[in-house]
Amino acid sequence: MRPAEATAKPSVADRYRVLLDIGRTLTGTLSREDLYRAIYRETARVLEAAGFYIALYDQTRDVATIVFYADRGNDRRVEITYRGSDSEVIRSGRGSLVEDRSDVRSLLVVGEEASEVTRSAISAPLRHKGQVLGAISTQSYRPRAYSTDDLELLQGIADMAAVALENARFIAALERQRKEAEQIEEIGRALASSLDPQEVPRKVIGAVVDLLPVDGASVWLLERGYLARVAASAGRIALPEGSEWDLRGVLSERLIRDRKPITIGDLSSSPHVPVGLRTHLTNGSGIAIPLIVGTEVAGLLTAGSVTQDYFTEDETRVLLRLASQTSVALENARLHSSLQALSLTDAVTGLPNRRHLNVHLEREVAAARRGRDLVICIHDLDRFKEFNDSPGHLAGDDALRAFGQILVEENRAMNLVARYGGDEFVSVLSDSTIEGALIYMDRVQARLKEDPILAPARVSASTGMAHFNRETMKTPEDLMQAADAELYKVKGVRHR
Repeated sequence: MRPAEATAKPSVADRYRVLLDIGRTLTGTLSREDLYRAIYRETARVLEAAGFYIALYDQTRDVATIVFYADRGNDRRVEITYRGSDSEVIRSGRGSLVEDRSDVRSLLVVGEEASEVTRSAISAPLRHKGQVLGAISTQSYRPRAYSTDDLELLQGIADMAAVALENARFIAALERQRKEAEQIEEIGRALASSLDPQEVPRKVIGAVVDLLPVDGASVWLLERGYLARVAASAGRIALPEGSEWDLRGVLSERLIRDRKPITIGDLSSSPHVPVGLRTHLTNGSGIAIPLIVGTEVAGLLTAGSVTQDYFTEDETRVLLRLASQTSVALENARLHSSLQALSLTDAVTGLPNRRHLNVHLEREVAAARRGRDLVICIHDLDRFKEFNDSPGHLAGDDALRAFGQILVEENRAMNLVARYGGDEFVSVLSDSTIEGALIYMDRVQARLKEDPILAPARVSASTGMAHFNRETMKTPEDLMQAADAELYKVKGVRHR
């Protein structure tokens, strides 16, 4: 800090009149940045303030942060941290007077490294309702620039500043909560409109990162038992999607049985962090909140910070509200997915139905028009009506399920098998030729002869095949009609 000339000292009466003015000024200032400057400006009116700083104290983390300092009239908004318990003023809650420290460097140097060190200083705690909120200090480059009266005056300013800072903090908290409520309401509407279960986790983590100054967020979905898998993740410490976390032990008791959040203050040393995740969580802190869908815990919402013991009640409150929104959105998306699956699934066999087949064929025919091979097979069960009428319809349903299962198991996973209606089924063979389809049908026929339900009843199948011809065919209906025509030829030959 550069030296400054002394400020002429007012009389005691003048000081206390100024103190009253300061009280009115500070309590009427609500913006924190404006308040810092007002505290400095009003202090400099009555005390020499060649150097000046304001530090705020977080007792839970024992961290003091210099949020404002001034050097001979040049003020700055800064954030310089140090251990709060290292400060005698913060630790004891009493003011301090340094008459001359020319032989040592200042305990706190907030100016340039090469700048001259202040010689004398007074510092006072910011006290409010029995708690130390921080400290203010005014300094001089002259030795013995301050008296005990000056320290008493600074303490009066500090007490008023503490009230003003607490008011500003309260107003800021209310404003932050109002904005959070608006954002969460908007997020809730966005989540409610997300009917894709895979889309919901991505929107949620985006909302967490937007709302809170965290370094990472993830949505985990519970799979087999206590195993949780990362469905979506974002942030500078984002976890690899697909990572798994075994929740057995304390985590399952807290998150699944008790359905309560769990906070880990130090991820690097916590025994609850899986070994596989330690390479991604080398330090910092984290929080996990259960996502309850219906009556079950369906997953977790987690957030992480590179700072240890970062998560306070404020962050937890916001995450709990987001978790509640997420649970509702997941339930809506899963319900929609279930209804959609029912509308596209045959109730008897569990296979895709005719509507699903039509949607799939549209995509496959579009690819076939661009050059990819495509074959479809229409299957018709022979003598199924006789079988269905004699043992009964329940046995007929068993036969349909058995045949559908054979078609699926002998087909490739990328291909589709659908129930077309009655005893007719369709196999879609993408990237296949007629020769490949014939090999497929040989496997199906072999399975039919061995099936414990179909073989004793002598139920067989006729199949019509068609390969997509880009010159003569344009639509899925063209391909289906060609396969249907082949089916009737096969059945005609078979039934002669």
